[in-house]
Amino acid sequence: MGVAIRTADVSDRDLVVRLLDTAFQNDPVSRWVFPGDEYRRANHHKLMAAFTDIVLADGRIDLTEDGTACALWLPMPAGEHAEGEGDGEGDDGPAQMRASIDPANERIELIARLTEDIHPAGRAHEYLWMIGVSPDRQGEGLGTALIGAVLDRCDREGLPAYLEASSARSRGLYERLGFTLLDRPLDLPDGPQMWPMWREPRP
Repeated sequence: MGVAIRTADVSDRDLVVRLLDTAFQNDPVSRWVFPGDEYRRANHHKLMAAFTDIVLADGRIDLTEDGTACALWLPMPAGEHAEGEGDGEGDDGPAQMRASIDPANERIELIARLTEDIHPAGRAHEYLWMIGVSPDRQGEGLGTALIGAVLDRCDREGLPAYLEASSARSRGLYERLGFTLLDRPLDLPDGPQMWPMWREPRP
């Protein structure tokens, strides 16, 4: 059975934010950025909203028709990093994001700078910033369907793709889709690992 997918627009913003917030509440990296369940429930959605706004403006959000899964993609020209990772304006994107979300939380800015540092430049590519699946729908192939549609286009156009896996489970999914570890994992200070992964287009 196929999965119906559409491109989200600004009218879907709140749905996407809620979906990402729910999907990543127990993610190892989210738990590191927002330690403590109560603190995370109160603030995590603000970071997901910032990510959603950036991608609605400069990229594309693919959403399943039933609203239970979404993927945030940014097209990256050669030599550029993702917004929010460092926007090319004095590298103050991470600081601005921290200031707008939770000024006392240094980890919001730190993770943006760390992921910026490992993000490959020099070749245009599609950047899978995040993919979220409702917890009660995980394991049904929705993530594979969302990613596969873009990877098929990447293969046709000769474009590589890049992402940072935030859990061992997601890393396994990406490996099955042809992504391989780029260099070495990113060790977050006193926190979990992230895995920068790259996929060359397939003929």
